[in-house]
Amino acid sequence: MITVDLAETSVRDLNQRLHKLPKDTNERAWRVVNPKGAHALVAGLDAPIEVTIDGHPGYYCAGMNKEATVIVNGHCGVGLAENMMSGEVRVKGNASDAAGATGRGGLLVVEGDAGLRCGISMKGIDIVVAGSVGHMSAFMAQTGSLVVCGDVGSSFGDSIYEARLYVQGKVESLGADCIEKKMTPHHLAKLEKLLKRAGIEADARRFRRYGSARRLYNFHVDNVDAY
Repeated sequence: MITVDLAETSVRDLNQRLHKLPKDTNERAWRVVNPKGAHALVAGLDAPIEVTIDGHPGYYCAGMNKEATVIVNGHCGVGLAENMMSGEVRVKGNASDAAGATGRGGLLVVEGDAGLRCGISMKGIDIVVAGSVGHMSAFMAQTGSLVVCGDVGSSFGDSIYEARLYVQGKVESLGADCIEKKMTPHHLAKLEKLLKRAGIEADARRFRRYGSARRLYNFHVDNVDAY
C-alpha cells in the first residue's frame, strides 16, 4: 500500500499522480492521511484502484469517480461523489449536502446520515444511506436507486423521472409528482440485492417504494392557462 501524507503533499500533486496511473497499474492500493478538510480530494479517478482516506475530506471528494473504489474513514463535505460514473465510494461517517448529485453509475454508500439534496438529478447511480437524508433529496432523479434506511426530509422525489426510491423510516412529505408505489416481488428482490451489495443489514420487507406518478410527462389542455 502506498501512503500519501497531505501534511507533506498537496492535493493537486496527489490527484495528478493518481490521474497518471495506467489501467494496468500494479499500484492499486493507496492510503491518504491528514486530509484536514481538503477539497476535490481524489476527484476524477479513472483506474481500477482502491484509495482509503483516513480523516475528513471537504467538498467534492471522489467527484467524477470512474472504476476506482474510495473508502472514507470519516465525514465528507458537500458534493461527495458528484457525477460519479462507476466504481464504489463508501463513507464510514456522515455526508453533507448533494451526495451523489448527477451520478451516472456506480455505488455510493453512506454508513451515517446524508444532508439535503442527496441524489439530486441522479442519472443511473445507486445510493444507499444507512441513516437519514435531508429535504429535497432525489429532486429530478432520472434513473438509478436511492435507498434510505432512516428517515427522509420534506419534498422527497420532487419532479422525479424514473428513479427508484426506497425508504424504511418516515417521509416528512413528497415532492411534486412523487407517489408511493406498490412493492412488488421484483422490486423487493432488487432492493435485497442492493442492500447486500452495499453491506447494509436491513429487512427489505420493511421498506416502502416511491416513484413518479408521471403526471408531469405530458401536456394537458386543461392546464393551458398555466403555460
